[in-house]
Amino acid sequence: MEDKNKITEFNSETLDLVNRIIKRYPQGKQKSALLPVLHIAQSENNGWLCSETMDYVASLLGIQPIEVYEVATFYSMFNLQPVGNCVIEVCQTGPCLLNGADELLAHFEKRLGIKSGETTSDGKFSLKTVECLAACGNAPVIQVGTEYHENLTIQKADELLDRWQAENKISHTNPYV
Repeated sequence: MEDKNKITEFNSETLDLVNRIIKRYPQGKQKSALLPVLHIAQSENNGWLCSETMDYVASLLGIQPIEVYEVATFYSMFNLQPVGNCVIEVCQTGPCLLNGADELLAHFEKRLGIKSGETTSDGKFSLKTVECLAACGNAPVIQVGTEYHENLTIQKADELLDRWQAENKISHTNPYV
């Protein structure tokens, strides 16, 4: 997938938002704003974080780039390569696996024609597996952007895919706007 619109700086509106977030924390503790700023950077960069974007975030927070890379590589909510408009995250922890997450993943792979970690050729969908989505009582669970879909069946998954296809779902929008 092509590397579209890498950001190396925010527009003035986004920068104002980032500065308001940074000001929530005491002087010298700007690193505390890293997670929300990374979410914003990812949404501004078509759903993923390239090294240039992470370096820019580090400069805004007055921290070393490695500190940003450590966080971005640790959390599955951050994408380190280009993704499709709609990123489907399938939970792969025990309760979800016991309740059919493997079958659900296989169904998504078959329907979309991709494997976990890949993006469809039209750039509409990316599929990935993640660790616990914290909804074990309602397994199996997927997350798409800020939406959780619980107690999934193959039929419900098909209904969601059909809907997202029809509306050209974009899941990586700025959660702070």
